[in-house]
Amino acid sequence: MKIRSTYVNDWINPLPGRSGTNTRMTEKTTGVLEDRKKKTEALKTLGIRLYPAGFRCELTISEALDRFGGLDSETLEKAKDSYKLAGRIMGLRDFGKACFIHIKDRTGRIQAYVRKDKVGEDKYKIFKLMDLGDFIGLQGTFFRTKTGELTLLADDVNLLSKSMRPLPEKWHGLSDVETRYRQRYLDLIANEDVKTVFILRSRIIHAIREFFIKRDFLEVETPMMQPIPGGATARPFKTFHNALGMHLYLRVAPELYLKRLVIGGLERVFEINRNFRNEGVSVKHNPEFTMLEFYMAYATFEDLMELTQDLFSHVLGEVLGKTVIEYQGQTIDFTPPWPRIAMFDALTGTAGMPPEAWKDLQAATAFARSKDIVLTKDDNLGKILAKIFDQLVEPKLMRPTFVYGYPIEISPLSRRNDQDPDLADRFELFIGGKEIANAFNELNDPVDQRGRFMDQVSQREAGDEEAQYMDEDYLDAMEYGLPPTAGEGIGIDRVVMLLTDSPSIRDVIFFPHMRTK
Repeated sequence: MKIRSTYVNDWINPLPGRSGTNTRMTEKTTGVLEDRKKKTEALKTLGIRLYPAGFRCELTISEALDRFGGLDSETLEKAKDSYKLAGRIMGLRDFGKACFIHIKDRTGRIQAYVRKDKVGEDKYKIFKLMDLGDFIGLQGTFFRTKTGELTLLADDVNLLSKSMRPLPEKWHGLSDVETRYRQRYLDLIANEDVKTVFILRSRIIHAIREFFIKRDFLEVETPMMQPIPGGATARPFKTFHNALGMHLYLRVAPELYLKRLVIGGLERVFEINRNFRNEGVSVKHNPEFTMLEFYMAYATFEDLMELTQDLFSHVLGEVLGKTVIEYQGQTIDFTPPWPRIAMFDALTGTAGMPPEAWKDLQAATAFARSKDIVLTKDDNLGKILAKIFDQLVEPKLMRPTFVYGYPIEISPLSRRNDQDPDLADRFELFIGGKEIANAFNELNDPVDQRGRFMDQVSQREAGDEEAQYMDEDYLDAMEYGLPPTAGEGIGIDRVVMLLTDSPSIRDVIFFPHMRTK
């Protein structure tokens, strides 16, 4: 007996016009497309709707496996109830008058057996015109094959959606990951581990939301289009609103609007928000990304260190059930308490920077250049220290570590430290060699804030496109009184990278931005 077996890795679906595409494979694929067109016309001739509306499933595949997977052959033979399942055809073994297929839904994968004498000649004729990738509705009972595999014996089959293109080959071993990012839908079909990453992402966000709501924080929403971009030193995207006749900016951060809400009496607020920054792309940066920002009246940044440890403990427990993970070959232990180190100590101890260069512009410049760190003529002392830290210290901070005591020049919205006004009451959290969070005691002195804004405006006029704008409305709000408040931003995408062992931010964003081909 001749058996024809077909599975998802039998065909490749190259991008049109892609350089380096194998000519033979292109011809093969073209033949497959023509074959599908012929089958489609044949189905239409038989009066079959290619895209009918709906199908009432009685079981998901995982429910079927749970209910019947533990039963032996004899017990299954006695169970005569018939059930409806649906999914995408992922594999097919053709025996002529019978076929074994594998179908997959959102919950799992199962085998089905379709026999001509069971479903009838007309239905079988329709079934034989179906392909890998088609969505199919099945009804039948369960049995075990000679190899012991749980299988649905179909007594009815229905086409639910016709796939006009062949499914891709499995991506494993494929060097061109760019195709996976550009056609994420194919990536999800072919790779179960990719789907798992995004399921975990959803669970991580749910756990974060649950954590804050239980602590009396109110989830809020703030504008994504703003007349003045503020809350972060970043270059914004600009657009124009025709009806209002005004320029608007996609937000770089929700900070100033969230603090307006604190001024209004909402003492604990959080937002899981989309931000947009007109910056370069890298394994850590995407122009559109997701942040958690939260603000807590009457708290200090030290309080937020404790809260952040509790947050990660909660998320790790709910999502992974453990506090030690592997990230890119490194073991990371999230067990609190986490180390706390002053930025000055990190620069001297880890980067080897001379202590006298901490407050000396010339000495800091000389040290940075000796380490081949690129500077600009407009970099102030704070920016130089930040660049040194970013390149020489940050990559070495694998274990969760709080670094505090940042220069005031690079902290325009942070409260000054009472003992050293040149420093901000601020920390950043680093895990796995990446910045994960930024937090500080909020500046609530409107006079000091105006002076900081004016300094930012001067930097913009000198050519710094990432410097912040003057925001008179926010200053007006501050003059009504902002209570002592601490606030924090946490990069959701980077947290997901850590907890799913993903090397690039593009691996945890469904549709990362890519250069037009």
